[in-house]
Amino acid sequence: MLSKKAKYALQACLSLADEPFGQPILIADLAERDGIPKKFLEIILLDLRNAGILASRKGKGGGYFLARSPESITVGQIVRLLDGTLAPVPCVSQASYQPCGDCKDEGVCGIRMVMKDARDAISNVLDHASLADVRERVRKAKATPKSDLNWEI
Repeated sequence: MLSKKAKYALQACLSLADEPFGQPILIADLAERDGIPKKFLEIILLDLRNAGILASRKGKGGGYFLARSPESITVGQIVRLLDGTLAPVPCVSQASYQPCGDCKDEGVCGIRMVMKDARDAISNVLDHASLADVRERVRKAKATPKSDLNWEI
């Protein structure tokens, strides 16, 4: 499950991606715009800056901005930074593998096989969705007239 911290980080990065590249935004403005508690946002933005996703400028006209283009920052990078591994169980994690104490033979463990497929599917989606891709999806959704949506199952 996506943590509140990762969700707020994604919201903040998407807001920053809407600004002209290199244009700093104050933490207070981001917090108010996105409905994120300011103190919590400060911690999140610092983590993102330390990871090279954001940059900051001090002083008058300062604030935070994307350090790279929205096309080069993926949702997967942000989620992993704040929530850690995407693996549902530790025995399929690529970054923090730990053997499962219940399993006699990982090579034939059906649960491990399915969980690895789940991890791979999640990784594939998140690692191929850039901030620019998400912005485009939102733009298209906003441009779609509500009457064109079909809610039939």
